Amino acid sequence: MTLDHILRVVLAAVFVAVVPIGLYHRIKSQATRERLDRRREGLFILSTLRPAGAVFWIGVFAWLLNPQWMAWSSMPLAVWLRWIGAAVAGVAAALLVWTFRALGRDITDTVVTRKAHTLVRHGPYRWIRHPLYDSAALLTVSISLMAANWFLLAAGIGVIGLLVIRTRTEEAHLLARFGDAYRAYMASTGTIPAAPPARANAVSVKTCLLSLPERLLRSTLGPGAGLAREVGEVAPPGAAHQDGPQALRS
Repeated sequence: MTLDHILRVVLAAVFVAVVPIGLYHRIKSQATRERLDRRREGLFILSTLRPAGAVFWIGVFAWLLNPQWMAWSSMPLAVWLRWIGAAVAGVAAALLVWTFRALGRDITDTVVTRKAHTLVRHGPYRWIRHPLYDSAALLTVSISLMAANWFLLAAGIGVIGLLVIRTRTEEAHLLARFGDAYRAYMASTGTIPAAPPARANAVSVKTCLLSLPERLLRSTLGPGAGLAREVGEVAPPGAAHQDGPQALRS
């Protein structure tokens, strides 16, 4: 049994585990039979995102059915790197299922929310605003590694880029819908797991810049030297995190 065959079986198993769960939640979300205006995504995203996604998935299923069909765009990769791709695919699948369960009836395939839409702040949404897109990004990269295919990698990066662009439009709609509640949520979460709140970023950079002269002075004159700092000039170290996910629990 070749490595290609084993990895194709692994990827097929991921699909078998995730696709039925995704379909269940998609169908369940359609219970209201509410029509969503996808034109509000904007002409550019409307005309590029889904075709780009179709190109990627056609390539993926071509590789799954017969790797020789995608041999023209194969690239040499170490075996261990391809297995890392398989591991990342498992992580992406778990995040995707977790996201589906957290969204429930609020899941949509566009930037528009339903009339009875709620602001989801539990599950992975407690830390990141767009886990659905993050799992899609992880999945596209992991599949490209598993298949060792530069075309899938390029197509996947293109899809990820379009999702990033669409995220701006989606967040504008969510701000218009939920107002200050979503603004506070944005301040306490990132678009990716490692991204700290924007306010925390600003404070940490400011703290670093303002403390630099004092550190230089101490290194020159000794530990007893220092520069006076105005009260309230820089927030206390923990202040930037006081409006974190804990404050948003419902």
